Amino acid sequence: MRPSPLLKHPLLDEWIGRSTWVKHENHNPTGSFKVRGGLNLVAQMSDEEKRHGVICASTGNHGQSVAMACRLHGVRCRVVVPVGNNPDKTAAMRALGAEVLEHGRDFDEAREFVESRSAREGWRYVHSANEPHLIAGVATYAVEIFEDCPDVDCIFVPIGGGSGAAGCALVRTALGSRAKVIGVQAARADAFTRSWRGPVRVEGSADTFAEGIATRTTYDLTFEMLKSSLDNVVTLEESEIEEGVAAALGCTHDLAEGAGAAALAAARKSNLPAGARVVCVMSGGNADRRTLRRALACRPFDGGA
Repeated sequence: MRPSPLLKHPLLDEWIGRSTWVKHENHNPTGSFKVRGGLNLVAQMSDEEKRHGVICASTGNHGQSVAMACRLHGVRCRVVVPVGNNPDKTAAMRALGAEVLEHGRDFDEAREFVESRSAREGWRYVHSANEPHLIAGVATYAVEIFEDCPDVDCIFVPIGGGSGAAGCALVRTALGSRAKVIGVQAARADAFTRSWRGPVRVEGSADTFAEGIATRTTYDLTFEMLKSSLDNVVTLEESEIEEGVAAALGCTHDLAEGAGAAALAAARKSNLPAGARVVCVMSGGNADRRTLRRALACRPFDGGA
């Protein structure tokens, strides 16, 4: 692993309406921030856990992360994905040596299937959020942000399971920074948002094309961390996420998946103080043809208009 780039893009500044830095986690091995967590977690597993093998549920980026780490350490890996999953991500997991099974209509149904079988079959279950070593691993990108831009005022981070946002908040607090960490969700998959804003945790739908943030519920470890440390959450309509993918293409010449482009769209939507130093986390670039077609169908980018 090398530090991922933190870059400025003048056209993106025009589209968002302010000076913005992009943390390009889409440039990582496997094309996502998740690889940091998988590498850290599998490296610290016991020999017994490695002998039993690893299983996880994923829509793709978490699964690729775990599969890559398992291949490096010679550990058998099984990933359960929803039926009709992003075919490019599924193919990538198989290419990394994972056994990929399909089950359920969305991530949470795949996760529930894994949780019902993993203990009985003896596999080491790697949850996508409730893993301290995973959160510590993905938090390294936040360390890099603060090293490159120590006076950052606001960091926009997409939230699915919440590991990335939890890592950012953890590092921010440890460094004593006053930066705000703002989560981003799809309006059609906003269980975390409603739980964070309300008195109780709730479940909801996951009806969004941005599979990286398509979760119907919250997860104990990350929710507990973020309930007290997250500064705000922005929710996006599907059209806004599509425009974010199109803007990533047109302004940065990067292919961002829906979740990866969500931070850009949230920064454009938010009313921040003039002069605020903003970082958007482009969490992943593993977009399939369906997402690319949605982006290309958007109004062509025409500068700041």
